[in-house]
Amino acid sequence: MALVELASLQSTIGITFRDPLLLQQALTHRSYLNENPDFPLSSNERLEFLGDALLGFIVAEKLHSDLPHLWEGALTVFRAALVCNETLARIASSFQLGDYLYLGRGEEMSGGRHRQSNLSSALEAVVGAIFIDQGFAVAKEFVLGLLNGMVVKIIQEESIKDHKSKLQELVQAEQRTTPVYRIVEEKGPAHDKIFIVEVVVGDAVLGQGSGKGKRAAEQKAAQAALEHWAK
Repeated sequence: MALVELASLQSTIGITFRDPLLLQQALTHRSYLNENPDFPLSSNERLEFLGDALLGFIVAEKLHSDLPHLWEGALTVFRAALVCNETLARIASSFQLGDYLYLGRGEEMSGGRHRQSNLSSALEAVVGAIFIDQGFAVAKEFVLGLLNGMVVKIIQEESIKDHKSKLQELVQAEQRTTPVYRIVEEKGPAHDKIFIVEVVVGDAVLGQGSGKGKRAAEQKAAQAALEHWAK
């Protein structure tokens, strides 16, 4: 992909990079470098590391400011939901970020442009690249723009479905141990997997659940466990 082809992405995200190579690096998957050793840029992993930290801070600051009545545990749950791979991949897909990724042939053939981990990592890397190129204020505005509407939606969803926290508090209070979640099965193509997860306390399986993502499946398993516990 030539740099000129990234102009449409910059138009979509509303940011024109002073150094377009930073954006190109943010989109470079390690598999591309394995097949193109003379490529002048490194992979997006360092930018991903930076963007991940920035996302966590910006989201934490917003939640702390907007939800002064919530305790630390609830804020942690909401922040995790907003910066998890599933949420970030959903946002990245909304503006076809996968179309711009530099991927190796194998990664491309196996559905890498739609893979949740690739999309979320690339979005984090783009945030990191924006911070380096434009500064914190622009990076913060970009992140909050991405999450516009998602904060309220996630809070509503988590308030209803945070069964994991409820189960953990119950188990720790009554048995002084922590529930363990383990994947039983993965079904479907790589870009659209269904995970089946069970939750175990000691040697006992308390519940099982499925979902499009490990986190969703764990919540379903915890819900089933709570229902089992109440009987």
